[in-house]
Amino acid sequence: MFDLICVTNRRLCSDFPAQIERVAAAKPAAVILREKDLSEAEYKALALDVKKICEKYSVPLILHSFYKAAAELNIRAVHLPLPLLKTMTDSEKSWFTVLGASCPSADDALEAKHLGCTYITAGHIFATDCKRGVPPRGLDFLKEVCGCVDIPVYAIGGINPENSVLAKSAGASGVCVMSGFMRCDNPMEYVKSFGC
Repeated sequence: MFDLICVTNRRLCSDFPAQIERVAAAKPAAVILREKDLSEAEYKALALDVKKICEKYSVPLILHSFYKAAAELNIRAVHLPLPLLKTMTDSEKSWFTVLGASCPSADDALEAKHLGCTYITAGHIFATDCKRGVPPRGLDFLKEVCGCVDIPVYAIGGINPENSVLAKSAGASGVCVMSGFMRCDNPMEYVKSFGC
């Protein structure tokens, strides 16, 4: 099983709710609601709308950063930057059944696992507009991260249907895609193009 996860960025599409509806209908492994420019109140309101869409299609929703909002909305899956994960108490972390973190190094991956993560993302693997001018970490980095932890590792950054195969060969359990999902006209065909 090789998972394809959608990471959101509402600025990349003209009608975000309609795009999320199309994406959810295409049944990715999960949707990570990553809207970092919003206040917690704004994010929570958006998360409630996205939650309804994801539930309609039985697609898991993972909230990003705002773990208190996730708890208030009874969403037991959250993805965090590692510095934020370090600030959580054990009881706060234990409430979540899915706990992910972004890990830019093998040492960070080991620390995230030690802190209770059930999965991690590793990136950015390939060149991407999101990190313009920043060299990608590459497949050797991905292989190193996958080899040092026994929890799922999802490659992120510049992922497309062609290079996702390379991520899988490096040991990734799946890939995370932002631009491709947010900009495509037909998410159903887009998901199929990954062989998922």
